[in-house]
Amino acid sequence: MIERLPKFPWDVLFPYRRRAAAHPDGLVNLALGDPVDPTPEAVRAALAAAADAPGYPSTEGTPALRAAAAAWLLRREGVSVEPEAVIPAVGTKELIAWLPTMLGLGPGDVVLAPQLSFPTYEVSARLAGATFVRTDDPLSYDGPAPRLLWLNSPSNPEGRVLDAAELRAVVEWARERGTLVVNDECYLDHVWERSTRSVLHAEVTGGDHHGVLAVHSLSKRFNLAGYRAGFAAGDPAVIATLLEVRKHAGHMVPAPVQAAMVAALGDDAHLAAQRQRYARRRELLRGALVDAGFRIEHSAGALFLWATRDEPCWTTVGALADRGILVAPGEFYGAAAARHVRVAVTETDERVEQAVKRLAEGI
Repeated sequence: MIERLPKFPWDVLFPYRRRAAAHPDGLVNLALGDPVDPTPEAVRAALAAAADAPGYPSTEGTPALRAAAAAWLLRREGVSVEPEAVIPAVGTKELIAWLPTMLGLGPGDVVLAPQLSFPTYEVSARLAGATFVRTDDPLSYDGPAPRLLWLNSPSNPEGRVLDAAELRAVVEWARERGTLVVNDECYLDHVWERSTRSVLHAEVTGGDHHGVLAVHSLSKRFNLAGYRAGFAAGDPAVIATLLEVRKHAGHMVPAPVQAAMVAALGDDAHLAAQRQRYARRRELLRGALVDAGFRIEHSAGALFLWATRDEPCWTTVGALADRGILVAPGEFYGAAAARHVRVAVTETDERVEQAVKRLAEGI
């Protein structure tokens, strides 16, 4: 199994992290996109109130959690799903990594993903022994019919955003081939310059969720990365299959975390406040990078700036590390990004201001 997997990319970045941490004013970590703001008090209170949990949690999620997720999708995204078409995940990276395996994909099956994408999409195919193919235009793909097509809009790392018409075209193409479309929508609340829809929206699916799944993480939305909390929703038959496999595998979200998720999914005020924080940090970093000679490409959504100085990405990583700023090399997301870096906007206000100051001093 291990020979199927690539080297874990973040291990390669450790020497640059040490280099950046040696800066007299400390490290500004703009590489990971790790939430740093407080977890909402109501969420922490719900977790504590549910801490007496001697029994096993439900794999399918409590009725309260499934109802809260369905209500959130309707209220926030205009998407109508039955609570039974929702399943919680132990963080969506876990769900993404094992989805092809849980759905029975294996050697001879094809998994499509964007040309530049979150590394776990490729890992998911490798774990299943399936063939992984990168393409930014699935409609022009003419190989064997894929079993699974990953979308990520808004995307990591580029911040590309697909509008409803673009999503609908992909779904229609996939349905003609019996391909499951899964959109990783963890940044759907962070669209800055375009409009988009959930892949489950009626404008995309025609009101029929057959062959379509959306994956939602609570990590960035609610500062819950440490809770490992997310969910998938969509095609009821796919959700039922995942439930059966996950029951056998013991993939259960802890009961206190499920209670915390219910509280989070009802907290629209936190979402609005957190979005404002990220918007402010994004504008500061964008301006500082442009002033320092970077070109920002795409970046219409998500929590990253896709930046280049038209030089090898590791040269940029090293130059920024010498200023105490750590960023992610584009190479992590695909060979086509060898001259870009991904800059996260998720550091604290104080650290973002430090980065702006250091960028103004030159690199």
